[in-house]
Amino acid sequence: MERKMQTIRTRLRKMTEQLTASERKIAQAILADYPFSGLLPIQELADRTGVSSASITRFVGKIGGGGYQDFQRQLIGELKEGNKSPLDLKVRQAPAEPAFLVDYANRMTVILREMTETVSQEQFDQVCRLIADTSRNVFLLGGRVSNTLASFLSIHLRQIRSQIYHLPDNPEFWPEHILRMRKKDIVVLFDFRRYQPNLAALAEMISRKRQATIILITDKWMSPIARHSSEIIALPIDAGTAWDTVVGAHVFVEALIVKVSEFDWASTQARIKAWDEVRLDSPMPGEEPSSTIDLEGTNEA
Repeated sequence: MERKMQTIRTRLRKMTEQLTASERKIAQAILADYPFSGLLPIQELADRTGVSSASITRFVGKIGGGGYQDFQRQLIGELKEGNKSPLDLKVRQAPAEPAFLVDYANRMTVILREMTETVSQEQFDQVCRLIADTSRNVFLLGGRVSNTLASFLSIHLRQIRSQIYHLPDNPEFWPEHILRMRKKDIVVLFDFRRYQPNLAALAEMISRKRQATIILITDKWMSPIARHSSEIIALPIDAGTAWDTVVGAHVFVEALIVKVSEFDWASTQARIKAWDEVRLDSPMPGEEPSSTIDLEGTNEA
């Protein structure tokens, strides 16, 4: 599978140590409201950063742009890429190989390698520390498809620690959860290409009203939620087919579950044991219902 061109955001982060003090100011301004600050007129960006227009032009050339207009065209291209549907992606899909299952598995190998190159160990550890901190409530939600990832994560986190809340699909019920959020709490949002507007509105509301820490799990083209997020996990999703893949996201989430469970394994172990003791298992066909709850004597006067 052909490697995809890096976004400007990725290039800026990788080149941080190579930038001068003035160039770092420009980069920080662009990353703080990415990609929208990079779409400002060059003089307005210069006024915001206190750096000359000529310095911005040199900076753009240094990070691989052919001038400020070309730099903005690249940013606009990233925005368009983030809104592409399966119908758009199908147009550029290469013909399927006869042994497509093997070919697709090989593509996923590339996706996973790219994921480990994109997400640093330091960022992964920081996200795990935040979610493992039992003094914080953790709220989760995803988009139309990615909510399955939020659900998968929340199911496992509930067995590891308490105060895990998966927001319902219906926005009418969101205010109850928003009002429960505190400044120290964590909100994990999943949002991938063809981003969901109501999730961006939710993130803006949380940021403005509750100041909770938002962790965004998205793709390299960046959900608009990024404007309100403290931590952004940008994962590869382009499999070269009409359908984006969540394999990288799923592996990231599974690794997160394992790591969080091990922050305090004694507590995790005790909670899983207690959880299992009160779980009401559905009987298999032909079996009698069973539970650990003693129902004897419930009809006594």
